[in-house]
Amino acid sequence: MNGPQGGLRADLAAIAAMIPEDTHVLDVGCGNGVLLEYLQTTKRVDGRGLELSQVDVNACVARGLSVVQGDADTDLADYPSGVFDVVILSDTIQSTRSPKNVLRELLRIGKRTIVSLPNFGHWRVRLTLLALGRMPKTPALDYDWHETPNIHLCTIADFVRLAREEGASIERAFALQSRGQMRSMSPNSWGPNLFAERALFLLRGAVAAPQGGIATPQPDSGQLLG
Repeated sequence: MNGPQGGLRADLAAIAAMIPEDTHVLDVGCGNGVLLEYLQTTKRVDGRGLELSQVDVNACVARGLSVVQGDADTDLADYPSGVFDVVILSDTIQSTRSPKNVLRELLRIGKRTIVSLPNFGHWRVRLTLLALGRMPKTPALDYDWHETPNIHLCTIADFVRLAREEGASIERAFALQSRGQMRSMSPNSWGPNLFAERALFLLRGAVAAPQGGIATPQPDSGQLLG
């Protein structure tokens, strides 16, 4: 995939391309609702959102979206298991207090889980730390250290290890760049951990989705989940 679609941020555009039509979707940390609105308009999803910021919740409601104020660290436990076809966590897991527990809950409540995250193993990050001895700023990590909401930064390799510890199957994995380029990657490959600015994962929990749920994606399909 080259370039964002519908004015979406690159990783959100990649996520949107993965979602089948007419599915039940939860967007955790949905921000101002731009992805949910896009999915409802173009994919006719039954979309729900969970967002910590009340300002962003208000923006979502103004868009006509079904979004509630809540904290991924504490409120995901209230959702029944397997209630959503797809659960999305975009650029948020590094901001949670307990990423392991959040991922565990996502895998429980969603038949499939999509996670995107910035890669702290990118070569610019490593070079800045090595050469300057300072916390890096990149297009994917555009905060000064004293202002960042990112309290649990990780590399692609770190996340892959966590997903497997939680019993998740990594069905697809993609390396993303800030300009919108996206390439399929092997979770075990060292190259993306060094060169990718962001990563995107399609996960399935240890308990298989029931029959009639989302099918396993095909490598060459345009709609990656359908």
